[in-house]
Amino acid sequence: MQKTNKMDFSTRIKELCKERGMLLKDLAEKLGITPIGLSQSINQEYPQLQTLERIANALGVDVSELFTKKYRCPNCGCELNIKIESSK
Repeated sequence: MQKTNKMDFSTRIKELCKERGMLLKDLAEKLGITPIGLSQSINQEYPQLQTLERIANALGVDVSELFTKKYRCPNCGCELNIKIESSK
């Protein structure tokens, strides 16, 4: 079964926080909202664009990175484009 966008979004937010050594509580504090308010925001089926922008700014990423992970070279930090092809 495929994950829903909502699940991917909230999971990605948690992943971004972890990468930055932050808890969701810390992110909520940066946003000036309660942890419960943050939880409600990221668990909505369709979060508002303004909410997405605020979260992205607080985490220092583009809004698109809230939904997909960008892979970067560990040496130079350049973004890597990974293409997976199936062999049939």
